[in-house]
Amino acid sequence: MPTEPTLRSMRRAARRALPAVAMLAATAGLPALAAAQARRPAAATARAADEGRELTADQQVRHALGRLGFGARPGDEARVRAMGVDRWIALQLHPERIDDAAMTATLARFTTLGRPGAELLRDFPPPAQVLAQRARAARMAGDTGAPAFTREDSLRARQLGRESYRFVGELQTARVARAVASERQLQEVMVDFWANHFSIFAGKDRVRYHLPQYEATLRAHALGSFRELLGAVAKSPAMLQYLDNFQSVADSTRPTAGRRPQPLNARQRARLAERNPEAAQRLEQLMARRPRGLNENYARELLELHTLGVDGGYTQQDVIEVARALTGWSLQAPAQGGGFVFRPQVHDAGEKTILGQPFPAGRGIEDGEQVLDLVARHPSTARFIARKLAVRFVSDSPPPALVARAAETFRRTDGDIRATLETIVQSPEFFSRAAYRAKVKSPFELVVSAARALGAQPDTTPRTAQLIARLGQPIFGHQAPDGWPETGREWMNTGAILNRINFGLAVAANRLPGARLADWPQTATLRAAPKDAQLDGVIAALLGGEASKETRAVLASGTNPMLARAAADTTRGADEAPEMETPTMIDGTRAARTSGRRARAMNATNSTNAANAQAGRETARPNRAPAGAFGQLPRLDPFAQLVGLALGAPEFQRR
Repeated sequence: MPTEPTLRSMRRAARRALPAVAMLAATAGLPALAAAQARRPAAATARAADEGRELTADQQVRHALGRLGFGARPGDEARVRAMGVDRWIALQLHPERIDDAAMTATLARFTTLGRPGAELLRDFPPPAQVLAQRARAARMAGDTGAPAFTREDSLRARQLGRESYRFVGELQTARVARAVASERQLQEVMVDFWANHFSIFAGKDRVRYHLPQYEATLRAHALGSFRELLGAVAKSPAMLQYLDNFQSVADSTRPTAGRRPQPLNARQRARLAERNPEAAQRLEQLMARRPRGLNENYARELLELHTLGVDGGYTQQDVIEVARALTGWSLQAPAQGGGFVFRPQVHDAGEKTILGQPFPAGRGIEDGEQVLDLVARHPSTARFIARKLAVRFVSDSPPPALVARAAETFRRTDGDIRATLETIVQSPEFFSRAAYRAKVKSPFELVVSAARALGAQPDTTPRTAQLIARLGQPIFGHQAPDGWPETGREWMNTGAILNRINFGLAVAANRLPGARLADWPQTATLRAAPKDAQLDGVIAALLGGEASKETRAVLASGTNPMLARAAADTTRGADEAPEMETPTMIDGTRAARTSGRRARAMNATNSTNAANAQAGRETARPNRAPAGAFGQLPRLDPFAQLVGLALGAPEFQRR
């Protein structure tokens, strides 16, 4: 049982959280939802007497399914209630004990998952590389009169371009399918968490070729040792390329751990050019591109984003010293997609001082390993990771006492992620009223939770991943290394809310693959029921039986006033439905805005490979998702309209 001071602290935290809840509800056009939370009588939320928790038993089940997973599927609440919420949590913390054979069978359709970059680069080369090889072969054959770039070359380049992104489409499709249908829900939540924490942009250079292996690395360490996870990320080809550490070498004035590579002198270059002109030209190009100094990009993000945090106590000099320690951490044949290699000949072997700790001279890879040991076990890292986990699982402003306890667990267990997470999710703060429905879903969470709520089958096409990108969160599509926002304020504005309402209606119109309303278990009993019974049934099934008066009024009316206001404010014709802003397409042209009766859904394709290629291209270039993702929605019958509005309600937007 928590002590009285702890309970007082929890009550203060709950009171502080209420204004934020009210603000979010007001932003969503339903201001009285927060008032309903504030005036909820204590008796209406009976405590679990033996746990000291503020949520009822049913609320605990819904809360656990929404935070440790991506929401309930039909029947999940009953199963967890029968098992016991604590036993379910304990099982989720050990995903290796959960049978996930059905998901394994689904994933067998994706042939590129987890494959190393060298294989993918060999099988799906970028078009420029293929065309350059073709031109080089023509020159060596003496065909100097061939046109530089023929129409056949152009068509071939387009085909190769699509193919070179196919595995990215498979990767993002598999990520969504796992989130929708895997029984190992907490593991999928943690993969999403770490992919955001160690964020990588698929659109930079050839980073995309290493993403399947990178995600497999995150998945393998998602609930394990933070130090092992940090080391695996530091040596991953994806991170080495994304933050440029593979190009970082010791400055010319510094001693190195091996003999520096020497350029050819004039006589050697002349001899090579005489014997093999092609090799001489390639060598000149290589020397021109060769890294020439220290690169601080990864060192800075390692300290600021991956471990200590922006206020973690490091200085700019520490950034420089960490970068020096990590020189030589590079890639074997990066143009061919090679893996990690340490290059002693470009490693700065001089003395260093990092975070007040001396690093002796004359060492090699040990410098980088010691840096990772130091930052992984630093008290600032324990606080930073503990708070970030608490933000993800509890609230945007987690109670300091909870963060302190989680940080202590992190330190005591030498960075055991599972133990730290268990401290958070078994805490009274996790099961507090202040935490209940306090988190706004990201677009990924919204789309996946809608699919799960309707009992959707996992989508093995890229269309669901494209919907997530359309709502503003393309997978591996965040350009900056800080990742997508973890707090609700960043996701909620008028345009985003309108898009989410339209998304709910699109789901009810069967636009979410695998989620047909006719197949939803509740449809058979509710569609023919009286209107009041339909309303109560939909609120019970999709909103946990809890909805504000305003939400009930919107659902009963069959229309959302925000859509009506948006339609009144637009300059479009009265028959046109509100739409999302049309993005710039991949080829740089402006997509035509679809309108009312003439709106079209995305072009279908008969080739799964081509669809995955296109999905990968769109994901790698954020804000360039396909236009018209929802298309013109058909007129919905009253029951479908009710379901769609419920999926767009503020209560469903929170987890």
